[in-house]
Amino acid sequence: MKILLTGTSGQVGYELHQALRGAAELVTPSRNEMDLANLAQIREFIQQVKPDIIINPGAYTAVDKAETEADLAMTINAHAPAVMAEEARKLGAAIVHYSTDYVFDGTKEGPYVEDDPTSPCNVYGKTKVAGEQAIQASGARHLILRTSWVYSLRGNNFLLTMLRLASQRDELRIVADQHGAPTWSRTIARTTARMLPALLAHDQPDMQGIYHLTAQGQSTWYGFARTIFEKAMPDRKLSVIPIASSEYPVPAPRPKNSVMSSEKLMARFGSLPAWQDALSECLNEMPVGLSR
Repeated sequence: MKILLTGTSGQVGYELHQALRGAAELVTPSRNEMDLANLAQIREFIQQVKPDIIINPGAYTAVDKAETEADLAMTINAHAPAVMAEEARKLGAAIVHYSTDYVFDGTKEGPYVEDDPTSPCNVYGKTKVAGEQAIQASGARHLILRTSWVYSLRGNNFLLTMLRLASQRDELRIVADQHGAPTWSRTIARTTARMLPALLAHDQPDMQGIYHLTAQGQSTWYGFARTIFEKAMPDRKLSVIPIASSEYPVPAPRPKNSVMSSEKLMARFGSLPAWQDALSECLNEMPVGLSR
């Protein structure tokens, strides 16, 4: 089995590379070989490689910057996956693509389910909805995995930002009125690996489609930050103050409710960890000196 895996320098792509290494022939193109902003190059590379599966964690993820780079974000998050899915269909291959809680506007009471109407409140969310729709319309076998609040010990994410700020300041003000599920990138990779056999089985067409893939439970950014500090630096005397979103203005609006139900996925592919347990496992791998 040959897997074309994009975005291996990113949080999810890196963990996917680790999870799938040895289980398949992995093709991991560099940006020079397959730039997600170059649609012709994407098409040509896929036609040369002829993968059995395309796994695409690569994305434009600069949520605020997308407000002023809408065309680039749409190319990478919608047009590029559309090309991948089209070429996958031609090859009889499958595609796995990652989406986001930002496809919803956050006004629903209670967790979002896969069939809830999408209604993004920012440009980034709109580009991710467009990518989902293009893959669904392509006719390719597919999994679209929506996740949220992704973190790891590499890249740019909330966990590393909090650890850095806690080493520089004695007081932090953290948004406390946005709700979601912090999800470790390794949880996403492990779960994806569990799902691949069903995607490849031609006698299980009902297994394809959209799934929500998040750690279990929910928090706020404030609660997430407090838990990070309690687990990673229990002796650090730090004042953490909850604030409203209105006190931390950003270019792109954020949904107040990003909680998504993963019941559909767990019923078919097994359990997902509580977000606090996954965070503890992640922090156990933290290099000495990073925060402790």
